[in-house]
Amino acid sequence: MTLAIHGGTPVRTRPWPSWPPPIDPAQRALVTEVLESGLWGATQDGSVVADLAAAFARRSGVPYGVAACNGTLGLFAALRGLGVGRGDEVIVPAYTFVASATAVLLAGAVPVVADVDPADLHLSPRAVEAAVTGRTAAIMPVHLAGSPAAMDPLNEVAARHGLAVVEDAAQAHGATYRDRPVGGLGDAGVYSFQASKAMTAGEGGLVVCRDQAVHDRVWSICNVGREPGGRWYGHPAAGWNLRLTEIQAALLLPWLDRLDEEVERRNAFCAAFERELAAVPRVSVVPQPEGTTRDSRHLLMLRLDGDVDREFLLAAMAAEGVPLDAGYPPLGSMAALTAEGARAEPCPAAEEAARTVVWVRQPMLMEAPEAASDIAEALAKVLGKE
Repeated sequence: MTLAIHGGTPVRTRPWPSWPPPIDPAQRALVTEVLESGLWGATQDGSVVADLAAAFARRSGVPYGVAACNGTLGLFAALRGLGVGRGDEVIVPAYTFVASATAVLLAGAVPVVADVDPADLHLSPRAVEAAVTGRTAAIMPVHLAGSPAAMDPLNEVAARHGLAVVEDAAQAHGATYRDRPVGGLGDAGVYSFQASKAMTAGEGGLVVCRDQAVHDRVWSICNVGREPGGRWYGHPAAGWNLRLTEIQAALLLPWLDRLDEEVERRNAFCAAFERELAAVPRVSVVPQPEGTTRDSRHLLMLRLDGDVDREFLLAAMAAEGVPLDAGYPPLGSMAALTAEGARAEPCPAAEEAARTVVWVRQPMLMEAPEAASDIAEALAKVLGKE
């Protein structure tokens, strides 16, 4: 069978679902209400941003939430709200988006890049333990691809060393670890609403936490140093304008009502795909971390045998109508970060993942489960010729 990249017939010619999906009637109604009210900004006495923050806090199992203009600045605000600053070190995983490190730099601290578990690619508690120094102030586990990091052992390491824990839950809306929602498992959790995420308003972020003092500091950081309930021109602390708008919140708040259904839809697709993939050699699904009770399936990560030409596979799969993503480079290999003072520990598992792992993106996972056979068929076709 001739590969499409060599002039053959593609496995799939139909488009995959678009992302974001069309807005639903509840979103349309609330956005229209906000637009017509004229209360578009977060400081005009509208209520939607506050309602969104409260709703996310409840879903995360904690009492407090603060909306922010994006997830990166949410991580920055969470770190600063927990007292992380100049000279401190924050341990981040080596297989993650660059913002996990740049948020640390923005807070004035030093990102320390630690390796991930070689099986599930989440931050390794053993690697964290090895990376701790007298300057370490926090760790930042990332709930990668929608599955929860190993929070119990990571929290144990943090407790032994007196470290704060900031969960990067940017990809994990609706995920649970041992039946507990992510975001509320550390000292603070941060969600993203960037365009590719499971809930999106184009951009946006949200910080959740269980401690009122942390909430008040995060709120102040996001509101130009004001105090909750304080004077308009009172700025007792340094802060910035990191606020979300009421219009963005109006897109997001109704989405919570359909989030669970969308998570289940992606899980159904992934289950169907794993059944189909069982017959395809040289590729496997990256397993979920131990303790995962609900994977929100932002991505499905696939591991290729080491002898597979990954670059050819990516090009050939795209020609078959099944585009895959190359995923992250190792964070510690980025010269831009090390030039700013980031420190990289040995990260062989992340380096191996950068050579052998590819992703199935979220929009494809929103397709009907029977379409999972298209991905498996295309993989079998390409790997059989590669």
